[in-house]
Amino acid sequence: MAAPYRVALVAFPGIRAFDVSVITEVWGTDRTDRGAPAFDLRRVTADGTTAVPMRGGLALHPDRTLDWLDGADLVLVPGLDDHLTPAPAPVLDALRRAHASGTTVAALCGGAFTLAQAGLLDGRRAITHWRLTDLLRTRHRRVTVVPDALFIEDDNIWTAAGTAAGIDLCLHLVRLAHGAEAAATIARSMVTAPFRTGTQAQFIEHPTPRAARDADALAAVREHALRHLHEPLTIADLAARAGMSPRSFARHFTAATGTTPLRWLLDQRIAAAQKLLERTDLPMPEVARRSGFGSEVTMRQHFASRLATSPRAYRAAFTGGSNPIAR
Repeated sequence: MAAPYRVALVAFPGIRAFDVSVITEVWGTDRTDRGAPAFDLRRVTADGTTAVPMRGGLALHPDRTLDWLDGADLVLVPGLDDHLTPAPAPVLDALRRAHASGTTVAALCGGAFTLAQAGLLDGRRAITHWRLTDLLRTRHRRVTVVPDALFIEDDNIWTAAGTAAGIDLCLHLVRLAHGAEAAATIARSMVTAPFRTGTQAQFIEHPTPRAARDADALAAVREHALRHLHEPLTIADLAARAGMSPRSFARHFTAATGTTPLRWLLDQRIAAAQKLLERTDLPMPEVARRSGFGSEVTMRQHFASRLATSPRAYRAAFTGGSNPIAR
């Protein structure tokens, strides 16, 4: 039996209770009876004993010291209630050591400011909540702030946009380490989407509210597409189903999801292929057909461009328990 995946939640006064809850819900709940991997989540502080107060009268009770980061597979930094809260020096030192040793380090929302304090984002790309991008750029000028991603990675350091994007990042990290089905199992338990496409640009401004009819039509079209991925769907077909012209459909779809209809459809096909590769021994041409790629060649091309691996390598790696995704 494989050893549990070791996850360290780094805590200090000022961290956000919501982000702590997200991390705990994803990695701190035992779902092995539903086929999810076994996780070993530890709440890590400088002394390993003193409770960390959080907003709303909550408190986090640690169970490990910062030394535990040395053996962790993943280190997570929650966001902050006050985004300029200075992290304790031992925390910053521990984060630097973890990254230097090759451990994946990830920050949710304003946790990017903590990583920036540690110097881990110097010369690297990072994201935070869209209301905080200017502040991050001003306070940490050596950081390349990306304004409109949900989450991004640079040199095995992950950062995420605000609030719900932390859920997106956590599920994505599960997907990278354990596969799409493991992430989907956890997402179903949380009653959330296994992944969202697009960027946080869709949330920044809402200059013209869309009619409820258009929103309902788009939701119905997406549901139809997911049920018929194996068919040769075209954007014109989907637009007609929504009762819109292709141009109007593309505009409304992008405004609602933050991504184009074509890219969204490709994301769904890749996710479907990943699940088939993980859960079945179907031959590659059949996997390609069921996920809507039409041919193994087309599926292989999209896996190479989006996942930096091949379908065969993806299946072999998850069968053997290693991570097929190029970091």
